[in-house]
Amino acid sequence: MVRSLLTVDWDYFIPSKKEWFFSYIENDKNLTQLWYKRYIKGKLEGENLEKTIKVGKVIKGFWDKIKTQFEFDKNIKIFVSESHKVAYYLAKNFECSEVISFDAHSDLGYGGLPSLDFELNCANWLGKLLKEGIVKRANIVYSPYTFEKPSDFEDFNNLYNIQYYKSVEELPKENLIGVIHICRSGIWTPPWLDERFEKFINELGLPFKKIPLKERKWEVSKLSYADQIFYLNFA
Repeated sequence: MVRSLLTVDWDYFIPSKKEWFFSYIENDKNLTQLWYKRYIKGKLEGENLEKTIKVGKVIKGFWDKIKTQFEFDKNIKIFVSESHKVAYYLAKNFECSEVISFDAHSDLGYGGLPSLDFELNCANWLGKLLKEGIVKRANIVYSPYTFEKPSDFEDFNNLYNIQYYKSVEELPKENLIGVIHICRSGIWTPPWLDERFEKFINELGLPFKKIPLKERKWEVSKLSYADQIFYLNFA
C-alpha cells in the first residue's frame, strides 16, 4: 500500500468570505487582531460574525468517514500545529510518498510555478514537496466552501501528479495513513471557533502531539471604544 500523509486544515470546515481568501503572513497580529478588525467592521455593517461564520455541516462524521476509507498504520503518528507548512516536514521526515490534503486552499503555490522558488511557507508547502520529489502524488480534497478551482493551477497540474476530489468517498483506498496532521490556520479560521477545533482533534480518538499553539483570547465584550478604533485602523 502507498504510505501517505493525511493533512487536514481546519478551514476546510468553515464557510468564509471571498475578501478574506487572500494570502496573509502568519504572525500574532493576524492571528487575533485581524479577527477583531473583521468583527468590528462586520458589526458596523450590521453583521454578527460570531453567528454567520460557523463550522459547516461537512464536519459531521468526518473522522468516521476517514476511518472507513483508509487503513491506519499501527504506529500512526498524529500532530497538531498552527501552520500548514508543518505538513512539508512531516511528509519528508516520515518518508510519505503521497499527500491527502483536506483544505480550502491548494497550497501548491500562488503566483504560478515561480512561487516554488520562494522560501517554504503555508501557501507553497505542497508544491515544494512535489517539486523536490519528496512525494510522488498529491490528492487535494477541496472544501465545499473554497473559492478556488483546479484550473487555477494548470501549470502545476501539467507538471506534477495532482488529483482533485470533492469528498472523502471519492479518494482511492490504497493509501496506508502513516501520519495525520491537523492545522488550525488561525489567520483563516476565527478565534471563536477554537474550542470547536479542540473538540474536533479529540474526536479522532487517538493520542496526538501538539506543536505549541498560541491560545487566542476572544473578548469582544471587553473592547473599549479606543480598542475598536485601534483595530479598525491598525490591525
